[in-house]
Amino acid sequence: MFNFEDANKKSKEAVDTALKTYTDTSKGFQAIATEATEYSKKSFQDAVTHFETLAGVKSFEAAFELQTSYVKAYFEGFVSETTKLSEMYADLAKSAYKPYEAPIAAAVVKTAKSVSAATPAAAA
Repeated sequence: MFNFEDANKKSKEAVDTALKTYTDTSKGFQAIATEATEYSKKSFQDAVTHFETLAGVKSFEAAFELQTSYVKAYFEGFVSETTKLSEMYADLAKSAYKPYEAPIAAAVVKTAKSVSAATPAAAA
């Protein structure tokens, strides 16, 4: 028989889980957007400073060295930032999945029991 109290409780748990996931996901995306914005600002400012310095260089060799060091520093910073952002995305995915871990595991166990109970009957 259908139990309305159990259904109401499960429904409330599902809504609470969805709201928590939405809140955590929103915070994660805000943190990622903030990080990306800060990196963009820093990168732009570094480029402006570099080109101002480059404009004052008197020789080709000095310009080449300055450009080489800038590109190297830019690349290292870019790799570092993309690594940081990918870790933030991975953490976001883990935190979004976390509330659903236990219910999904319970459903898998319940389904496995149902299948194993039904298998001998089907073979007969």
